[in-house]
Amino acid sequence: MALRERGLGALSLAIEEEAREALVEGAHGDARAALSALEIAADSARRDGREQIGTGDVRRALQERRPYYDKEGDYHYDAISAFIKSVRGSDPDAAVYWLARMVEAGEDPLFIVRRMVILAAEDIGLADPQALGVATSCQQAVHFIGMPEGFLPMAECALYLALAPKSNTALTAYARASEDARRTSHLPVPLHLRNAATGLMREMGYGSGYRYAHDEPDHYAEGERYLPEELGETRYYHAGSLGAEASLADRLARQQEPGEERSDSSSDSG
Repeated sequence: MALRERGLGALSLAIEEEAREALVEGAHGDARAALSALEIAADSARRDGREQIGTGDVRRALQERRPYYDKEGDYHYDAISAFIKSVRGSDPDAAVYWLARMVEAGEDPLFIVRRMVILAAEDIGLADPQALGVATSCQQAVHFIGMPEGFLPMAECALYLALAPKSNTALTAYARASEDARRTSHLPVPLHLRNAATGLMREMGYGSGYRYAHDEPDHYAEGERYLPEELGETRYYHAGSLGAEASLADRLARQQEPGEERSDSSSDSG
């Protein structure tokens, strides 16, 4: 308030104690939010010809403060979180709104696009495999044309992702597999799956008994095992039922029908 060159001292305004307390409370520890609101409150008091900033000025300013964006602060993470949850929740209106909030506030567009690429794989996945291509194309387009026109491919991508069917099976399958991978990292690669690069390796049994899928009916080697023996027929992937993944699930079910049921990865597989 007292600084004349970098503050509001030139306006010769005072601030009520209650207004000061309201400013501190309303800014929630965000210094930039407090400064932005203080500037608006000061403008309001000055336009009314008053020499003191009141509680009402501060409260209105906290509600109507100018856009600010601290890329290291809570708002940065809150805004991207709201955007991701809106897309995941299949709400195109909320998705484009939060996208606009971030873009208009000066967020790095490539940060937003990176999150959309991740989101396409994590929350849409096999339900619409094209979603990942749309997101990566958006990244290329934004990088190529830059801003401000970059908002166009970003908005298109955000809407596409929000409207796409959803599946998180890539995330859940990897989570299950990674848990077993860490637990069983000592298990050797089965001999029939090893690379028989030399004659000695072939003599040792590397690659022996491997069935080339393309030589089998429907290009599928029924009964062939690819996991370490100790893991048996553990399943990590549980197919979703939406979008393109539904047809993949049907194909997988047909392949698995003749053979033995695999156990869920959560069961004791030895």
